Parts: sequence; C-alpha cells; structure tokens
Amino acid sequence: MDWSNLSFGYHPTHGNVRCCYQDGKWSAPVFNASTEITLHMAATCLHYGQEVFEGLKAYCGKDGKIRLFRVEENAKRMINSATYLKMEAPSQELFIEAVRMAVNANLDFVPPYEGGATLYIRPLLIGTSPQVGVKPASEFLFVVFVTPVGPYFKGGFQPVNVIIDRDHDRAAPLGTGHAKTGGNYAASLLSLDVSNQQGYATALYLDAREKKYVDECGPANFFGIKHNTYVTPKSHSILPSITNMSIMTLAEDMGLKVERRQVPVQELQTFEEAGECGTAAVITPIGKIFDPATDQTITYGDGKTAGAISTQLYNQLRAIQYGDAPDPHKWVTVLR
Repeated sequence: MDWSNLSFGYHPTHGNVRCCYQDGKWSAPVFNASTEITLHMAATCLHYGQEVFEGLKAYCGKDGKIRLFRVEENAKRMINSATYLKMEAPSQELFIEAVRMAVNANLDFVPPYEGGATLYIRPLLIGTSPQVGVKPASEFLFVVFVTPVGPYFKGGFQPVNVIIDRDHDRAAPLGTGHAKTGGNYAASLLSLDVSNQQGYATALYLDAREKKYVDECGPANFFGIKHNTYVTPKSHSILPSITNMSIMTLAEDMGLKVERRQVPVQELQTFEEAGECGTAAVITPIGKIFDPATDQTITYGDGKTAGAISTQLYNQLRAIQYGDAPDPHKWVTVLR
C-alpha cells in the first residue's frame, strides 16, 4: 500500500473477529473472513437503533512492536454506551481479547512506523434479535474489524476552519450524546455536509437547550488554551473522548492548569489556541471559527500555523502511542 497517501476510509483486510450473545451468554470470539453480516429484517439495530461502537488504533513503533493505546478505556466506554441503550456488552476481557485477535490476524496491514498511517480498529455491537414492538433485543453480535487509514483531515496536523452551527443539534441535553452510538453521528450528517459545502472542515455545535455554550466540534471534542490553561467543555451530551482525557493528563504533566466546564460561546474569542481531538482526529488545531450569527471570524494565531502548546501536546501524545517516549501512566499495551 501507498501508506503516505492512504485516505481515512475502509480498506479490505484479511478478516474480522466475531462473537454472539445468545441464551444469556457470549460465545468465544472467532475469526471470520467475510465482510458481510446476515440480519433478520426486524433486528432491533435496524429499527430501534440498538447499536454502539468504538474506535481505537494500533501503532507500529520504531522498534517494530505493535501497540494499542488505552484499549481498556474503550472497553469501559462500550460497556457504558451499551448499558444506556439496554444492550448486553462484552466484558472488558472479551473486548480486549477480540481486539487482540483482530489485530494479530491482520498484522501485515499495520502501517510502518511514521508512514503517515495507522491501523484503525472498529469494535461494533448490534442488537440482532427480531422485535416489532419497542423492546430491547435479547441477542447481540459483537464484531471487531480493522482497516489501515490515513489522517482524518487531509492536511494531517494542520489548522482547519470550522463554522458554528445553530441550526442543528447532534444530541439532546439528556439524550444519547454521551454514548458512542450511530444515531448521534446520523444527526450530524446534514450539518456537516452543509459546513463542507461552505468550505469548512466541520461544524461546531452549541448546547441544544440554550445555544449559549460550546458542545462538540463535529466528530471530536473541542478544547481551547489560554493563560497556560487547557479548557474543554463539560456536558452530558458530549462524548467522553479517551483522547481528550489523555490530553488533559498530559497538559497537567506539562504544568498547565486544566478546566473541564461550560464554555460560553463568547469565550471562543479569548483563547490563544483552539482545536479538536479524538481517536480519528488525534489533535487537529483550529485556525478560524466563523460565527454566522455575528458574521465574525475568530482567528487563532495567523490561522495557518498550529499553536505551540497544541503542537507540544500532539507530539507528546504520539510519542507515547508509538513508544518513542516513556509511558508513565501505563496507557500502552504492547501486542508483540
């Protein structure tokens, strides 16, 4: 593969790992070479949205070792998401075993060290038993597939421009925003398309109740930096990003103060740096934010260059993920 020019999309691999929940227990995970899933037409995942998923990556270090980053946290988040959607989640041990199996079965698809790409891992949990009335499923399918991917944004670690969207909400205040479920992403597709058509990389959502506070930034968490402080929004409707959680720890390690709180939209213009973060986006700096309500554009720095603190956080995070720096918080799992 041309690793340096790989897109962030699905690329075929050898296969995936699957297990089923039936009669009150999970089957052992098994390898499956097929990319197809057979479902009953009345499966709850199709009608009532019983679907949750995760996203993490495998990294090939300079030493040739394959590393996973905080896989235990992905397992915990899937359990939390599934619990809210009345689904039977795989245990943390089963989750990690399936992830290990999927990566080990596709080792030749793990991009080389600093080749510009990574192996993206997608654990998926769906309700499969047929149900016509609104009722949770009694049977579930857990699948882990992998695919090599390039950067989520084509420019990689380069500032992107975003637009504030007051016309759409990705999640209700007391809804499923904190769960990693497909419905949240489906709700964002229209606004993301509108944003892209206007020349912006993504949309910045405000809180659904009052439209006063910053919520999520497209498919990622938002953060701002000012006065040696890392600030990120706190809300029930924001997905608890494992990347953001890690960055907050790294920021404190660097001597920054960390604040997770409501962020008024007016505060956007006071930040010295801003960005979005997540497994796919890693850390993506924001160069400009356009607010249609005021017809004003907020520019961070020169709008074209990543800020010093964002750059330092990005480099430190990647160094740990690739094994180039010490792992004091024991975040990395070495597969082989």
